[in-house]
Amino acid sequence: MNDRPLGRLLSRREAMRRLVGGAVWLITGSMLTRQSAASGPSPVCLFRPEQTEGPYFVDEELHRSDIRPDPATGEIKPGVPLALTVALSRADHGRCQPLSGAQVDIWHCDALGLYSDVKDPGFDMTGRKFLRGYQLTDAQGEAKFLTIYPGWYHGRTVHIHIKVRAPAGAKRAFEFTSQMYFEDSLSDRIHAAPPYSTKGKRTARNQDDRIFRRGGGHLVLAPTQTAGGYAATFAASLQLPPD
Repeated sequence: MNDRPLGRLLSRREAMRRLVGGAVWLITGSMLTRQSAASGPSPVCLFRPEQTEGPYFVDEELHRSDIRPDPATGEIKPGVPLALTVALSRADHGRCQPLSGAQVDIWHCDALGLYSDVKDPGFDMTGRKFLRGYQLTDAQGEAKFLTIYPGWYHGRTVHIHIKVRAPAGAKRAFEFTSQMYFEDSLSDRIHAAPPYSTKGKRTARNQDDRIFRRGGGHLVLAPTQTAGGYAATFAASLQLPPD
């Protein structure tokens, strides 16, 4: 598959140059907070690296929170439930505020490593639309999804794709594309049970994946166990061009 990178990690000087042309995402190893006597603490700023879109993005325009069903058949993809919250903020002069109205798409493979609505040498899921969808961030900058813990396929570690864009009609266009990952130990535990186990032992762990090695350590989710599965939050800050 063609996993050509769409971006690379930027120096702060390069990021400021590119700020004029569109959205810029910076990578840092820690979360930043700012506080002043007048305004009190501002929200945490957390910057993430861009990663490749990969070959399986399809702009289905499916506005929904629960991305497990196939709209055509109503079939719900089996797997361990994962409640995923994407929390976005806008960075401005060292402070971050919730970014509302951003369009957040996520997509990933099912428990057996298949993507919907694409044709690959190993499968043809044309016309199916499971495990895809988008939400608009609310006033708190959050977009919430219900999905399943992803499976795996040859050459890639376990991951979820994410694309953030300005909604239609916005004054300024912006786009950020990346991926989210999981600790190998958690994937091992989940994939040891059906329906994942029917595919067999996965062939790539995080450090075996060339995409993960390009900043993936800053994109690892930390799910917590719930009564019905797992829940995780992916927080990220975006530097937008001026309005």
